[in-house]
Amino acid sequence: MKVTGPSGPASTSGSRSARSASGFSVPQVAGTAPASAPSASASASAVSDLSALMALQGVDSPTERRRRAVRRGGGLLDRLDELKIALLSGETGEGALDRLARNLREERQDDSDPALNGLLDQIDLRAAVELAKAEVRRTAP
Repeated sequence: MKVTGPSGPASTSGSRSARSASGFSVPQVAGTAPASAPSASASASAVSDLSALMALQGVDSPTERRRRAVRRGGGLLDRLDELKIALLSGETGEGALDRLARNLREERQDDSDPALNGLLDQIDLRAAVELAKAEVRRTAP
């Protein structure tokens, strides 16, 4: 089966129907049978192929979960560095705090490695402490 643009899949063998490449079909004259009728099994198999592909894309390998967890932890460390630089330069660091809060709210997937989970817990805790300290600074008289 070959996909040829927006008109959908086209068979490489067999006769071509009255449908043009734009998807327009010519109505049949009364008393004539269509050249080829679509089969229900072809559409059902296309749906099952699509659902199988979607199911495979939803399954994460342990390597993918680990990579996401490490990327999230690295992003939090980067935001903490941005906040540190902003505070050392005398700024309030509101933009860095917003980005830090956004990164901290991202979903974290646990890894099978307890050492990595412990490290990620420490990074999350440090980010939460910085956000709490900023909240105290905002509400202080």
